Amino acid sequence: MARAKRRPATAAKIDAAPGPAPLARLSWPFALPGSLLITAGAAVLVYPCFLTRSQVRALYETASYLPLLAVAMVFAGIALAIVGLQRQGSSEPPFSEVEEAKYVRWWPRIRLVLFPFGLYYLPLYCWESWMELDREAARERAARLAAGKTGYDFRPFVAFIVGAVCLTLMEYFGHSPTLRELVDYFDPQPADRLFRLEPETFWGVVRASPFRGLTDFVWWSGWRVLGFFLIPALFIKLVLRERLADYGLATAGFLKHAWIYGLFFLVVLVSVVQVSFDASFNTYYPFYRDASRSWYDFWAWELLYAAQFFSLEFFFRGFWLKAAKRSMGSHAIYAMVVPYCMIHFGKPFLETLAAILAGVVLGTLALRTRSIWSGFLIHVSVAISMDLAALAQTTGLPDRWWPAL
Repeated sequence: MARAKRRPATAAKIDAAPGPAPLARLSWPFALPGSLLITAGAAVLVYPCFLTRSQVRALYETASYLPLLAVAMVFAGIALAIVGLQRQGSSEPPFSEVEEAKYVRWWPRIRLVLFPFGLYYLPLYCWESWMELDREAARERAARLAAGKTGYDFRPFVAFIVGAVCLTLMEYFGHSPTLRELVDYFDPQPADRLFRLEPETFWGVVRASPFRGLTDFVWWSGWRVLGFFLIPALFIKLVLRERLADYGLATAGFLKHAWIYGLFFLVVLVSVVQVSFDASFNTYYPFYRDASRSWYDFWAWELLYAAQFFSLEFFFRGFWLKAAKRSMGSHAIYAMVVPYCMIHFGKPFLETLAAILAGVVLGTLALRTRSIWSGFLIHVSVAISMDLAALAQTTGLPDRWWPAL
């Protein structure tokens, strides 16, 4: 009987069904309550958007500090989720452990500070990362060939096509005019509307909501979650049949690399403070024009903004990069940066240019750390900082928890 051909170890490692990280079973006591807290806090913040004016008045008369409680729940949930998910690893081998050791010593960290916020050291860091990513991709392709998988790798092609369809759907249906057309269609305005005390349908409640501008962003953010996260996640699970954790959702090593993102945030924060004095910046942010009306308005908007950022990070730095890395190596980063820059069109010119650099750096770090979480957190931190800076320079920060209705 013919002897079975022995597969190389590298091929077995690549093709083996991914198993949980050794400590993954210990993550749920933290991650599950954290996820529930985030969901509950988010529901509390979004719920008033779909109440009538009289119902909102009754709500804040009986629960004046409800927004504070909701925000506390969300932040507590994030902290618990990070603690738990820190134990959830990727099935991929760690990124070049020998190379990685050079960047966790104290001296490179000192150099990042001494040479104008890493401008001297960051290009070298990225360059060596790209070289190693290319070597890693070559090893994955060789392992695939050794396993007898000689066919065309359709993953980049299909992932980019699915992504292009998602971007198209969001552009044509994911903005407030579509929601307003639906409201007009399902709740036409009859002549006797002025004599009605309360709206009679759900769509009428949406039309008459005291948070009408915020409901537009509920629609906008919901479409971003659908197009940037849910559709790609379903594609990964049902078509590719792979683990979502391998597409940037693993967090093992998060704290180990957090200092890099912390330093990157400080650099961006300095730029935010500088541009906050620019008129174009202050007239553009926050997107939600009533964010200064109350802390409820502000934090409900930031929650919707954060959900969009998480989905965006998963789409660009998780879904596309992971699907394309084996075939394209580090060049997958540059392919991702082009559409990432384009979704910033319409924003201030300097921010759109900065998105190119941010896309390259965050893409490099996402592939290096196997995680999008730190990139998501820095995105949210910068977004909140930009909104606070813009409000401080214009209308001022909110001075009450609920708006005066």
